[in-house]
Amino acid sequence: MSTSAKTFPIWAFFSLLTNGILMLAVILLIWQQQRLAAFFGIITSPEPISLNNSTQIATPDLGRRHQLTYQEWVDILQQEAKVAADQRTPHLTILAGDSLSLWFPSELLPEGKNWLNQGISGETSNGLLKRLKIFDRTQPEVIFVMIGINDLIRGISDGEILDNQRQIINYLRKTHPTAQIVVQSILPHAAEEATWKGRDKLLAVANSRIQGLNQQLQSISTKKGVKYLDLYPLFTNKQGNLRREFTTDGLHLSPEGYIVWRSALQIYGEIELKSQSQRPSGGKG
Repeated sequence: MSTSAKTFPIWAFFSLLTNGILMLAVILLIWQQQRLAAFFGIITSPEPISLNNSTQIATPDLGRRHQLTYQEWVDILQQEAKVAADQRTPHLTILAGDSLSLWFPSELLPEGKNWLNQGISGETSNGLLKRLKIFDRTQPEVIFVMIGINDLIRGISDGEILDNQRQIINYLRKTHPTAQIVVQSILPHAAEEATWKGRDKLLAVANSRIQGLNQQLQSISTKKGVKYLDLYPLFTNKQGNLRREFTTDGLHLSPEGYIVWRSALQIYGEIELKSQSQRPSGGKG
């Protein structure tokens, strides 16, 4: 056996295999968890926030949230973040984004962490950037960011979206220097099969454009020294569109879609994030 083989770091080996293992493991987990679909199919919304003897932070009733103004939503998220900060919630993981994050069933979020959901329906990259400060005082271990689809629907240019993404990354790295920042890819839509109320605007955004934007997001993440989780291929059919069984209206996710996302977060956390936290620390270049 060569010397290079003996000294090849195990974390580097895992890093090289992450994409392939992630895809295979997610497929297996989806198959194993299909028996749960009937149960999760009747879930309407997470329970109200309760941190006493709780293993995760749940969000308020989502039906009520849809009747709130944007500022009222921000105020609620600020209150939730304040609770997490004041109680110094351990093993905190934050979901930052739009309705896709907002509607993530708390029952499906990976166990062993306290989750703070900071999603708002209809959110844009600029809107998220402006409200990042509301969870400044929290001490998260990981922050997952998914944002951009609403920008595209509203006709915002790729350049502006990417610039906002850069600023989001810069802000999170500066404010939460010990947290692992994970930028998640923008998900595809169902194209002609979409039934969402804003279907015409959605169809004006080609999935090929989303793919190109994701490639640039990955490049930016690499340059900024943060993680990038490519969820896009897990949700697409042969045509490159969002698979029918993973969506309710061609844009938002079904319980099965959230099972896929949960599986990806779970496996990515075990393979990539945990392996990095166990690596020897070194100086930054």
